[in-house]
Amino acid sequence: MRTLSWAAHRHGFAIPADTLTLLGDTPKSPMVELLPSILSADFAHLADEVVAAERGGGTVIHVDVMDGHFVPNITLGPPVVKCLRRATSLPLDCHLMIENPDEFIPAFADAGANWVSVHYEACRHLHRSLELIAHHGMEPAVVINPATRVDLLVDILPMVHHVLVMSVNPGFGGQKFIEFSLDKIRRLAELRQELGLAFKIEVDGGVAHDTVARVVQAGAELLVAGNAVFGAGTPEQDARGLLMAAREAAGQQ
Repeated sequence: MRTLSWAAHRHGFAIPADTLTLLGDTPKSPMVELLPSILSADFAHLADEVVAAERGGGTVIHVDVMDGHFVPNITLGPPVVKCLRRATSLPLDCHLMIENPDEFIPAFADAGANWVSVHYEACRHLHRSLELIAHHGMEPAVVINPATRVDLLVDILPMVHHVLVMSVNPGFGGQKFIEFSLDKIRRLAELRQELGLAFKIEVDGGVAHDTVARVVQAGAELLVAGNAVFGAGTPEQDARGLLMAAREAAGQQ
């Protein structure tokens, strides 16, 4: 018997259909996807960079939003997302590395964001924040920093489209992959199986040719890559090569 997620039953709010977890279904193994991160792109030619990454196999565009408070860097906000929305039809995955994210969720919805992820560490009322994202018609997701334990998320896992595991400390691109992130990915994959859920596992930080096989073999399907796609100035070629390596490691080639 198929049952909608407890959050939808209990609170009666509307979650986009793709986000609803159907308990009792046999979890499928989704195709590994590449999410080019524009933080490492050439902003003087951003639209062209995004189009090239899409030609190389990118299926979602990852947008890092930083406020200079929650993380020690400042990047971009809803106006850039609105411009991106005109440049691509791909889903826009907005990762909010900001304090008080609830204040900005409506603006990102208006700008055309499709997925919005908020940090466990930044939300006083995480359940409410996820409800707010869903209320605005976007796919809700939760992010955990390297020092945060996966098991703290158990109660809200039925609410989310994906869990984003930070495999570096958030704030800057080009950092070295933190090896114990693989244990977090494995634990999330175990919980997904044990609880009969269908959320996806996303990884951000140090995803490149020397790490991607281990990341997908641990259980991740959504791979955020910035420097590995845009760093050399050949995003189409580099996106294609990284995605091919990831899918080969996952047995999907």
